[in-house]
Amino acid sequence: MDPNVGRRKCLTVLGGAVAWPLVARAQQDRGMRRIGILTRGVETVRVVQAHLSAVREGLAQRGWTEGRNVRFDIRLYDDDPDLLRAHAEELVRLAPDCIIAGSRPSALALLQRARTIPIVFHNVGDPVEGGILKNIARPEGNTTGATSLYHSIAGKWLELLKEAAPRTSRVALIFVPGIVGEVYLTVIDAAAAALGLKVVQIPYRNGAELERAIDTFATEPNGGFVLVPPPPFGVSRELINRLALKHRLPGIGANEYDSVDTVMMSYGGDSVEPIRIAASYVDRILRGAKVSELPVQFPSKIGLVINLKTAKSIGLDIPATLTARADQLIE
Repeated sequence: MDPNVGRRKCLTVLGGAVAWPLVARAQQDRGMRRIGILTRGVETVRVVQAHLSAVREGLAQRGWTEGRNVRFDIRLYDDDPDLLRAHAEELVRLAPDCIIAGSRPSALALLQRARTIPIVFHNVGDPVEGGILKNIARPEGNTTGATSLYHSIAGKWLELLKEAAPRTSRVALIFVPGIVGEVYLTVIDAAAAALGLKVVQIPYRNGAELERAIDTFATEPNGGFVLVPPPPFGVSRELINRLALKHRLPGIGANEYDSVDTVMMSYGGDSVEPIRIAASYVDRILRGAKVSELPVQFPSKIGLVINLKTAKSIGLDIPATLTARADQLIE
């Protein structure tokens, strides 16, 4: 046998062995859909883990299995506007089939850079007031989604705080500047005037600023506080909880996770429900639906959670008339 013929046969077989997985991989990649996720947080935070799990589970229930027919490009930012912009630009360059925005700043950053990639948001507050879109029934452009809050309920936070702690006369508004929903501050100011409460804004960029501001606020009596969305996470949450207990400050937030480990009460929609809706919208978009066919959805229920353990720790006895209206009591 001609040794050159044998060598050519051997190379042909080897070449086919190499080419086959390459072809198979290319076919697999063609069937793989790509979803970007841009949200605020760090992966070690429980609420962020819960939200990312809800996205994966919601899509898996509809036949989208990670690693088989869908891949996720996840980018998280820790209240750093430069990092947010960098992540938004990177995700848009990757040209995914759809991007999920888990916060108002995320949605706005993506909209500034992408006009054709579908963007599905969740937990952004009121998307019209927040400047994300104008028509919730037939969303224009390339964005739609679901949210857990109306801005109008911000006044209710003060009412509930005053009802839980009737002696409250001063309320600190704790928020991160640059990402706070400004409309919440406007609504709260109006409610404070009606209730005769003095409002003190506490914007913070780091733990040292936050601790100094709360310590100063607490030098006067009858104080309480509101966590203005989006809520803090990580070290900031732990610090606020510690300072609230130290100074015996009753507090309220909008997120059910807030009342578990940071404040005495929360009043708002279920933060996981909008994520499940967002996952269903991503599924429909991947199957050919248009964004304009997917109306924005608001919370089906607003719930009140009261942490009686925290109330007891700060020496507060919540009125029975209020606990009777709570959707959940943490004891």
